[in-house]
Amino acid sequence: NFMLTQPHSVSESPGKTVTISCTRSSGSIASNYVQWYQQRPGSSPTTVIYEDNQRPSGVPDRFSGSIDSSSNSASLTISGLKTEDEADYYCQSYDSSN
Repeated sequence: NFMLTQPHSVSESPGKTVTISCTRSSGSIASNYVQWYQQRPGSSPTTVIYEDNQRPSGVPDRFSGSIDSSSNSASLTISGLKTEDEADYYCQSYDSSN
């Protein structure tokens, strides 16, 4: 089993770029796809990135995902920040050993 660890909070000004990290505690970050979910207050989570770097239809290209094997982490980058991007963001992956 492994854990995924994200920073407690990140903040940036509108128009800027923010990156949220997601570090895998053991095993390779590249061994299983990573998904990212956005949850706005009072709403259910929606997928903004799947399979490491794929955007569902309707998600703007301001959202991008990547993985970095050297730090064993995934990242969600949001560029050109808008007030509507204020939300909780969660990373998710699978344990293929189970």
